[in-house]
Amino acid sequence: MATPLVIHDRNVMRELILSSRTIGRRVGFVPTMGSLHAGHTSLVDQAVAECDDVVTSIFVNPSQFGPQEDFEKYPRDFDADFNLLARHNVCWIFAPDVHEMYPPGDSTRIEIGGPADPYEGTLRPGHFSGVATIVFRLLQAVPSHAVYFGAKDWQQVLVVRQMVHDLQLDVQVMTCPTVRDTDGLALSSRNTYLNESERNRAQTIYAALQQAEQNWCRGLAIDTIEQKLRDMLTAKEIQIDYADIVHAESLKKISEVSQNTPAIFLIACRLGSTRLIDNILLPSRAFSSC
Repeated sequence: MATPLVIHDRNVMRELILSSRTIGRRVGFVPTMGSLHAGHTSLVDQAVAECDDVVTSIFVNPSQFGPQEDFEKYPRDFDADFNLLARHNVCWIFAPDVHEMYPPGDSTRIEIGGPADPYEGTLRPGHFSGVATIVFRLLQAVPSHAVYFGAKDWQQVLVVRQMVHDLQLDVQVMTCPTVRDTDGLALSSRNTYLNESERNRAQTIYAALQQAEQNWCRGLAIDTIEQKLRDMLTAKEIQIDYADIVHAESLKKISEVSQNTPAIFLIACRLGSTRLIDNILLPSRAFSSC
C-alpha cells in the first residue's frame, strides 16, 4: 500500500500532473468534498483501473452552498479520508484551503445554462455556478486526462459535460454507476444526518424507483408512473421536492415517449432536515427485455 502525497498548493499540484503527462502517463482525477464512502472509492477504483496515476481532491466548496444550506455542518474527517484513499492506490491527494481556490479579491464565477437551469438550478440558485467554477479551477490545478463523477448526481454530470464542451477543456468526463447500500439507498455523505427512523424510511426511495421502472416497462402513462412513485414516498412521510421523468440529456419534461427516447426518473426529497437526491435511468422501450 503506497502512501499518497498530500498537496495543498495548486501550482505544485499542476506541475506534478504535467510532469506525469510529459513521460506518457495517463492521469485520472476524482474530485470530492471528503467524508468519503464506498461511492467515492468506486470512482477511485475505476480511475485506477483506467489510468496510471490518480489524484483525489478533498475540498468542501463554499460557493455551491446556499445561505440556508449545510456548509458549516458538512461532515469533515481528513484523517479517515486519507486512510481510506491510501488503501485504494491514489498517488496524490489535493487538499487546498479556501484561500487557495478563492484568493482574496476573487470575483469571477462561471454561469451555465441549459442543463443547469431546471430542478436543482431552480431550487438552489447559484449552486451550479459554484459547481462549475470549482470544477474548472480544480481542472486547472489537476490537468488530468479524465475526471470521474457518480451517476447519482446526474444533473451535475450534465452541467460539467456542458462546461467542458463549451470551454473546450481537454478532459474526458467519465460517469460511473451509483453505489447503493444493501437496502438500496444511494450512498451519500449526507446519509449520516438521518436518524434511525428516517434511515429506515429512506429505503423507500429506491424501492419506489424500481417500481417506477417496472411500470415504465409495462407501458403505463408517464403521469401515472410519476404519481404512483409520489404516493409511495408520501405514504412514508417523505417530502418531495420533485419527482419527474425527463429526457436524460436535456432534462426536459416528457409527457409521451418514443421507443428510443433516453429517459431518467429524477427525485429530490426530504426526510426531516436531510435532503437526498436519486435517479434511475429508464431502459429503452425498444428492447423487448424491458
